Amino acid sequence: MTPRRDPRKIALSILNRLDSGRKTLDDLMEEADARTPLGKKDRALLNALVLGTTRWRGRLDAALVCLSNIPLEKIDPRVLNALRMGLFQVQRMDKTPVSAAVNTSVDLVKTFSGPWVAKFVNAVLRNAARAGADEDIFPDFQTDPAGALAARKSFPKWLIRRWLDRMGPQKTAALCDAMNQIPPLTLRVNTLATDRDALIRALESRGFFGEKTRFSPDGVTVRGAGRDLFKSPEFQNGWFQVQDEAAQLVSYMLSPDPGRIILDACAGLGGKTGHLSQLTRNQGALWAMDKSEKKLAKLTVEMKRLGAGPVRTVRRDLSRKIQGMGAFDAILADAPCSGLGVLRRNPDAKWSASPDKIKKSAIRQRLFLKNLSGRVKPGGRLAYAACSMEPEENEEIVEAFLAENPGFTVDTDPPGLPEKARALLSASGFLKTSPSPHDMDGFFAVCFQKTGN
Repeated sequence: MTPRRDPRKIALSILNRLDSGRKTLDDLMEEADARTPLGKKDRALLNALVLGTTRWRGRLDAALVCLSNIPLEKIDPRVLNALRMGLFQVQRMDKTPVSAAVNTSVDLVKTFSGPWVAKFVNAVLRNAARAGADEDIFPDFQTDPAGALAARKSFPKWLIRRWLDRMGPQKTAALCDAMNQIPPLTLRVNTLATDRDALIRALESRGFFGEKTRFSPDGVTVRGAGRDLFKSPEFQNGWFQVQDEAAQLVSYMLSPDPGRIILDACAGLGGKTGHLSQLTRNQGALWAMDKSEKKLAKLTVEMKRLGAGPVRTVRRDLSRKIQGMGAFDAILADAPCSGLGVLRRNPDAKWSASPDKIKKSAIRQRLFLKNLSGRVKPGGRLAYAACSMEPEENEEIVEAFLAENPGFTVDTDPPGLPEKARALLSASGFLKTSPSPHDMDGFFAVCFQKTGN
């Protein structure tokens, strides 16, 4: 009999590798899944431990500062991650007995440290269990509002400060709470294959509850779905893609017309490429560009599953001038960014982000738009989007682009945007979504129109 793989050991390994900063949590989870497949129950435990410990790392550390007689910066990072993961189980996993949380954490530490370290971990976690609630250990909100929210809500203090300056305490707290929620699974129906009502009926016949999204006419939120959803005939037959409602609205901002030449300039794995294909009814020429050959290969497989295309893929680095391509009627640029709008999905991003990285992202985004602007036909459209709510990556990008490109204007009334989504559109033509109050990822999108015919 094959020995059972320990999800806690795998989780600790992922957390330790995450500290190196070389790979994202998504990448590490995908690698672990390919290397050591787990059963349904163990996989759920692994996901809960890794995502939960990462999401609540700031609050866990604030508690550990009070519980440990050793400064956190002097603790072996592997031991610190074991403490975080153990404390997360003690404080936030009600179905895990305290004894199991403590004992398994001690056993993990014994595999790479001496007996005294194991005793230290045991003492810290048992003290935490006896102490119970940790509310009284946090900074006082009246004297240190940023510190209080950072510790309670588990966010970097620098990020809380900028949100407080921009939104005030109530909206900042609400945003943090929304970012700390496990996001729903949202699908986009592939209208090349079926319609939304038919998809919902099919999913419900298999025990999945589907609900129509509020703003996107193609979206379905699914509750209680696991991996079985992706083994269903509906998935195999290309009836849907996984895509957050906010990301769905970005393609509508471009307002693509059938029969046109269209480029998805930062295509990734093809979420928006698939949507553009269905919005144009596979009529016209659709190109997908990315600098990753691996992603483009996966995109090609995905388009085949959806019955989308044909889609022509091209590998290009948008930080360099585009060579060997003609002009397009419409270009969509969902540019790489800080990712601070999707922290509920990628909680590791809040710990790797920094003000300097936001500035560097903005520089890269401006360069991407500069290189793409010359590929837009007169009268054509260029939609820019970022999964960020930070001004440097949003409004300031628009301001800089218009100053450098007087031949473009903002389309303040994109004709393809669904009627219900117009409530999210500002008078300036900016589409803004947020986990609070919209229960969507945080996105910004705008569509530029090039003058001429």
